Amino acid sequence: MRIFIFLFPLTSMTLGGCSGDSSLPKEEQVTKSGHERMVNLLDVIRRRTPAENEYLGDRPLIDAQIELSMKESQNDDEGRLRALSKIGVHELRLGKNKQAVEHLQQAYELLPSVSDHVSKTFSESVVFGLSVAYLRLGETENCIHCQTGESCILPIRGEGIHQHPSGSRNAIKFFQEVLETNPDHLASRWLLNIAYMTIGEYPNRVPPKYLIPAETFSSEEGFPRFDNIAAGAGVDTFSLSGGTAAEDFDGDKFIDLVVSDWSTSGQIRFLRNKGDGGFEDLTESAGLTGLFGGLNLVHADYDNDGDFDVLVLRGAWLGEAGRYPNSLLQNDGQGHFQDVTFESGLGDEHFPTITAAWADYDNDGDLDLFIGNEGFPCQLFQNNGQGRFRDVAETAGVTNGRISKGAAWGDYNADGWPDLYVSNIDQKNRLYKNQGNGRFLDVAAEAGVELPLRSFPVWFWDYNNDGLLDIWVGSYEAAAREVAAGYLGLPHNSSLDCFYRGSVDGVFTDATQELGFTRVTRPMGCNFGDVDNDGFLDFYLGTGDPYYENLMPNLFFHNQQGRCFSDVTFAAGLGHLQKGHGVAFADFDHDGDQDIFIEMGGAYPGDGFRNALFENPGFGHHGIKLRLIGTKSNRCAIGARIHLTIDDGTGERSIYRWIDNGSSFGGNPFRQEIGVGQATMIKSINIDWPTSGETQVFNDIDVDQFLEITEGIKDYRVVPLKQFEFHRPPAGGAKKEIR
Repeated sequence: MRIFIFLFPLTSMTLGGCSGDSSLPKEEQVTKSGHERMVNLLDVIRRRTPAENEYLGDRPLIDAQIELSMKESQNDDEGRLRALSKIGVHELRLGKNKQAVEHLQQAYELLPSVSDHVSKTFSESVVFGLSVAYLRLGETENCIHCQTGESCILPIRGEGIHQHPSGSRNAIKFFQEVLETNPDHLASRWLLNIAYMTIGEYPNRVPPKYLIPAETFSSEEGFPRFDNIAAGAGVDTFSLSGGTAAEDFDGDKFIDLVVSDWSTSGQIRFLRNKGDGGFEDLTESAGLTGLFGGLNLVHADYDNDGDFDVLVLRGAWLGEAGRYPNSLLQNDGQGHFQDVTFESGLGDEHFPTITAAWADYDNDGDLDLFIGNEGFPCQLFQNNGQGRFRDVAETAGVTNGRISKGAAWGDYNADGWPDLYVSNIDQKNRLYKNQGNGRFLDVAAEAGVELPLRSFPVWFWDYNNDGLLDIWVGSYEAAAREVAAGYLGLPHNSSLDCFYRGSVDGVFTDATQELGFTRVTRPMGCNFGDVDNDGFLDFYLGTGDPYYENLMPNLFFHNQQGRCFSDVTFAAGLGHLQKGHGVAFADFDHDGDQDIFIEMGGAYPGDGFRNALFENPGFGHHGIKLRLIGTKSNRCAIGARIHLTIDDGTGERSIYRWIDNGSSFGGNPFRQEIGVGQATMIKSINIDWPTSGETQVFNDIDVDQFLEITEGIKDYRVVPLKQFEFHRPPAGGAKKEIR
């Protein structure tokens, strides 16, 4: 029996390997199902977390408290100051906000007595830390426990203004103190303006020398406003950072949600779409009780049985300490799940990961799985078609050996074999070209797609509808100071997200500057979709990092017919300030346009937040829904290409889509929701299937329909629309809000 050791930063724990769990008596290891084994294993991790997890546990706080006691006994004021600062920081991370403020206030009051012994930088950090603690206290009292649809939407206004202003008022006082001694402290300037917004005194009461002008928070074009309806829809679950999988998991044609919470006590939840604009939490009846954790979710029909299963990814950011098991949740087609990780061969070894991607890399008709691990060899699991996987990464040449943060499949050179892009933190990215013989070759340097050096989420898409796959990869580098510098037009050192435009020769062009993309971002979860149904793909970024001071708006970019992208975040009402993770674009209310769901919450126990669902106001354009069903190709049609030809009154044009679930940190449905603008008839739909190589062509298709297309069947099936209410184009189009 092999036993795998899970080392945490402070202690160690021994968990099960390929043939059993050391936490179970030997007789139970034999009798327990794989699902029960996983529940037990996750419970062991949950119970050991307080003492052993550097993000979720309280051991750092206990150590700081011991340090304070020792320094007090020694009458060491400088030591007391440093210990109190540590205590305050750790209390804030654990959600003990009032205690954090109290201890950071005590540290602040010690500064005059030790000013000759500590650096100005350290003194500044104490004042800034106290400011952030007060700001977080205000957020907790107003936005978290008293949340409205406008809570934390930048620029803050209306019901988003705090009813209990004391936290923000105190934050303002100390941010200004930092700025009086260091006017270039951009993080303080940024947060000072936000604090004034929260109490309804921006911009008039902000000292002019620290004011970020109001026009900074305007958009580059008018855009209809999306409302956060999560509370009314029943999807505003409270959690830390986690993943999102949007799909019809129970076969009733409505898009449901599975969401996760990276906390080791965070319950994975199944939110069933009732079809009346609301959702119901069916976690228990779905069989998910006791399945905890997961920073990301990646769904697909791995067993080709016609329903969608979910892969849960765990252990990211924790290094050796994050050797938690992933979970493969098999769906019975009715929205009931069974953990089959051990039975499938995915549970033999555990490595920290946040990213995985499904594709049929060997074109044998079933889905294989790449898992990008952090600091350990990546894994490529080949599907044997009978529900079992084996790791062939070493033979295939895709072990990477770097800290993988994003992975996406796409046939970038159109040779019929899916290729693999892997983004890495602090090392160059890889583009693995599929050679069609089970082996891959890293061609990132020749293809020109190695940057940015500090990458995170990634996806393949065709942003300009030229029929060639492009790559987007996010830069995970900016902090609040760089964000502020970006908005103020000041120099900054942060790299930008990269837009790589594909070509017929397989070499990419960095089109970032050409597309006018200059916004500083720090994306985590994100995804793309077509919210205005014009046929061009837009995208939404969930931003942030674990640190409380890095409050920055999530960002939405509108595609200008493939020529450039406009930042319409503020006009659209999508600039949520809290930490954004898994994103899904989907028509949740089945009215013909895509809404946006985002899983919210940070890494530390005190940084939880409620998820958001932004309802699309409608743009007066038509669309079509396509559900592709593979027979020779994999059942959920990953890798298939859709080509629509339309005439929307401006001339004939093409729209292209490839079947996948979007971003490496987000979960769009496999059902394609494709906008066609003002076109009232689709001239042709061409489907190119990956395994069979077959092309199906359908002509003269009415818009505003839901079609099921099966590989090899000449006729499509129209899904009855009696349960759907498409947005019809209003006279004059949708009303825009100009900000």
